[in-house]
Amino acid sequence: MVWSASGADSKSDPVNHNRSGIAIQGYDPVAYFTDSKPVKGDSKFSYSWRGGLWQFATTQHRDLFAQDPEQYAPQYGGYCAYGVGENHTVDIDPEAWKIIDGKLYLNYSKDVQQKFLKEPAVRIKRADQNWPGLHK
Repeated sequence: MVWSASGADSKSDPVNHNRSGIAIQGYDPVAYFTDSKPVKGDSKFSYSWRGGLWQFATTQHRDLFAQDPEQYAPQYGGYCAYGVGENHTVDIDPEAWKIIDGKLYLNYSKDVQQKFLKEPAVRIKRADQNWPGLHK
């Protein structure tokens, strides 16, 4: 498990990306909504937003995201929603996801996702409060 400290000098980037700048491990954020499953994106359908390079499975998905990134981007920059609720940023498993009230939440693992889903309203409220202090 990769944990990031929450100290002021070690804040995370606003988007969870790898060393190459690829957001959310190259998965297509729009596909969670349109296909109801995680779908790996393709580098030929990319869009740069908030310091991350987002990849999509199709031109249509890229264009939908470009029109309204906030609608499709995962909450908390694509970091684990449970982790943000615990006041730190953690990487994700793109297979551990849930759309709640029209928003995409990703988690570190399916086990962590089960913890998150036991009290989603409480977890989301806590994460919403913590998130502004965790990123640059």
